[in-house]
Amino acid sequence: MAYYGGMTDSLSDLIACPKCDALHRVPDVDIGAQARCVRCGTVLMAPKDGAMTRIVMLSVTALILMVAAVFFPFLELSVQGLGRKSSVFDAVLAFSDGLMLPLSVAVAALIVVLPVFRFVALIYVFAPMALGWTPAPRAKTVFKLAESVRPWAMAEIFIIGVAVALVKVAGLAQVTLGPAFWAFVGLVIITVLKDNFMCRVTVWQTLNARSPS
Repeated sequence: MAYYGGMTDSLSDLIACPKCDALHRVPDVDIGAQARCVRCGTVLMAPKDGAMTRIVMLSVTALILMVAAVFFPFLELSVQGLGRKSSVFDAVLAFSDGLMLPLSVAVAALIVVLPVFRFVALIYVFAPMALGWTPAPRAKTVFKLAESVRPWAMAEIFIIGVAVALVKVAGLAQVTLGPAFWAFVGLVIITVLKDNFMCRVTVWQTLNARSPS
């Protein structure tokens, strides 16, 4: 593992630690190595071999899983012989009338729209560079938008909330998990893997180096 510190007069050569704000020179890090903050040890850079191709493949897989997660049955509740299946799409529509409309919009945006936008944006940014081409038009702006919506893409938070709710509902009715639930679980795993492959400093360096002057 590589550790780097120090400062320079050129702001373009500086990187701030996201945890403690310590300033470091932007280092040259080999594939598979890491650059850590000298103050708190946070990983600043960790470029990986073939990362762009893997991010594109994972993002495409995530989009496919998102379709299944939204439209396939999410769970089925059975009480005294009566059962009802429900999907995420049904849940969004259930709150679409009257005063609950803002809640419906928020659920659709945070669980579906923003994650889909981020996956599409990452494919747009990384696919040309993974093929060795110059970045797509306005790739920097698109990547910046994708990063800005990342805290609001809450598919994984949705799964945690559902898991907590199922613990309470299980005592009142028989709960059968549908394919959409497992699609969401796979979506969360893929999102974690995608973020693990992504070195944001390296992405910006590649965008700046390959963009037409």
